[in-house]
Amino acid sequence: MFPLDSLRQKIVFGYYAIGTLVIGLALLAYLELRLIEQRVEVDEHVGAFFDATLELRRFEKNYLLYRQEADRAETERYVQRLIDMLRDHGRAFAALPSAGQLDELQDEVLRYRVTFRQYTALPPDSVAADEVEQRIRHSGKALVTAAEGMAQQERQLLRTGLQRVRDGLLVSILVLATLAALLGRALARRVGRPLQEMEANMEAVANGRLAKLDIPFTDREMLSLTQAFNHVLAELELRQHHLVRSEKLASLGTLLSGVAHEMNNPLSNISSSCQILLEEPELDPEFRRELLDQIDRQTIRARNIVRSLLDFARDREFRRERLKVAPLVEETLRFLKGQVPTGIAVSRDIAPDLAVDGDKQRLQQVLLNLIKNAIEASGPRGTVAISARIVGGDEPFAVGYVAFGRCEPAHQLVEIAVADNGSGIPAEILPRIFDPFFTTKEIGKGSGLGLFVAFEIIEEHGGCIAVRSAPDAGTAIALRLSATQRTEHTLS
Repeated sequence: MFPLDSLRQKIVFGYYAIGTLVIGLALLAYLELRLIEQRVEVDEHVGAFFDATLELRRFEKNYLLYRQEADRAETERYVQRLIDMLRDHGRAFAALPSAGQLDELQDEVLRYRVTFRQYTALPPDSVAADEVEQRIRHSGKALVTAAEGMAQQERQLLRTGLQRVRDGLLVSILVLATLAALLGRALARRVGRPLQEMEANMEAVANGRLAKLDIPFTDREMLSLTQAFNHVLAELELRQHHLVRSEKLASLGTLLSGVAHEMNNPLSNISSSCQILLEEPELDPEFRRELLDQIDRQTIRARNIVRSLLDFARDREFRRERLKVAPLVEETLRFLKGQVPTGIAVSRDIAPDLAVDGDKQRLQQVLLNLIKNAIEASGPRGTVAISARIVGGDEPFAVGYVAFGRCEPAHQLVEIAVADNGSGIPAEILPRIFDPFFTTKEIGKGSGLGLFVAFEIIEEHGGCIAVRSAPDAGTAIALRLSATQRTEHTLS
């Protein structure tokens, strides 16, 4: 059996199959036309025989009327011509349905010649001449009738042959068109479907899904292309992890600045309390206990700050857990405390019991990027509003929002929004804000990875993001996360 384990072999097989069909039908048409050619040749001989019999009768009648030597000679010549035709073209006459009467026809021609010669030897106006003349007329009529019958038979055979060729060509065209359509459909299914699935998978990759391709086809070309594409995806995913780590390091620098500012207060309190204890050894026991208690509280506060920083900086696998939104936002704001200008007001509208299921470290990085961008967009004096609410799983975003990605199906979602009253984002660049390395900041002030990494993290959680912005009307970015899971679990 012809091996069809590659697209090239399938296409070649298709061409060979169509070519074989065309050649086969062309051969059948050639054979039919060859038969028609033979029939035309027989028709020519039969037609010539019929014409010769008519000429024979014409000269015969002239001779019987006028007894002229020229008419007798022409009659003899046409009789000999009929004999020669039957002898020279016997195979053509044998192809007629009345081929069994060919011997009778030959005998009739010979009888005619004998009878005509008897008539020429008798004196005119004799009783014997009249009798022979009647026999000549009868024999001539029989020859014309036989020749006319053969001509009609041959014309009918030729007409039938032409009709058969016409019908055969029509059937051949229909058969060829049907087989070509079936073969084309089979080739389209065997060749087009793998390409369509590959195109669909590539479109999915272009939309940000870096899942490994698994196309259920065994064609060598498709296997090679799939392997090469999966290799590219693996390299792309590795580069993306490097980008996320790079952005995380940049965010860590922001956190360090906030931590340094946040650590200053507890360390100052600890230092002041220690100085008092050292300089005043005879302090009242109650006051001394209060100072020691303050040192303990500030130490715990400093430890929690450092622990939060370590949790954010630690490189770990994705871990989903139940997180309350309000404390998560407050901790993130604490990291940014040193970078919030005094003229910017940050408001929060978050229910204390509102919770999402997600990875704390990654979601904190998303909030850090969004809040930081909102602070920078607000200018020296502005407002940043952070809110969260429960929405239905199929509830659309508010009017004016442009959605990016699709949330996984869920009964309820938590929508967290970060809005500012800055200059806004122009409509022509709004679709590109989540592209990697795209930034509107000055060179050296932004990598263009913050929103890209935020989008990747939200997609990793099965969530989605929407943006609402207009020039001089500020920007609001809303993200939605699942609120259906309530127990801690780990995803490998």
